[in-house]
Amino acid sequence: MVLRFAQTMACAAIFLAGTPSAYAQDTSTNQVATKTAWAVFEDANPKECWAVSSPKETVNSKDGRVVAVRRGDILLMTFFRPDANVKGQLAFTGGYPFAAGSTVNLTIDGSSFELFTNGEWAWAASVADDAKIVTALKRGTSAVLSARSGRGTLTKDTFSLSGYTAAVEDAEARCK
Repeated sequence: MVLRFAQTMACAAIFLAGTPSAYAQDTSTNQVATKTAWAVFEDANPKECWAVSSPKETVNSKDGRVVAVRRGDILLMTFFRPDANVKGQLAFTGGYPFAAGSTVNLTIDGSSFELFTNGEWAWAASVADDAKIVTALKRGTSAVLSARSGRGTLTKDTFSLSGYTAAVEDAEARCK
């Protein structure tokens, strides 16, 4: 788990260094394809490819009421990094620090998965869990990620999965 975490943190750092905002997904020079709601990126050094999307809907609530809050980039990604033997690793950033010790609930067309958190990032606990989630994402129509911020705000981010399969397969093929 520590190695997986270190690999993901390295991936996240590279992603954030090259893509500081969701807007950059459309303007970055390392974007190589768009597949409906998903973009595909590729970096050469280290070799890394990923499919990424922003939510189509976001709801923030506190004490049962919808509230307006400031959040950074909200992104759902699937990474491939051949040098680190990373194949289809899911990562989610909610645009805020998650509550300490909390988890993110990922629901894909009625199937639920739990992601562990650290700071502003969430991941599946194992390679096997990543594989199950990626399979569900490929078959699904939408993904909903529900989480709690360090300030107690509940968030619900809904992602379209239109184009996910094509994007993740493109990213994987580029990083073989």
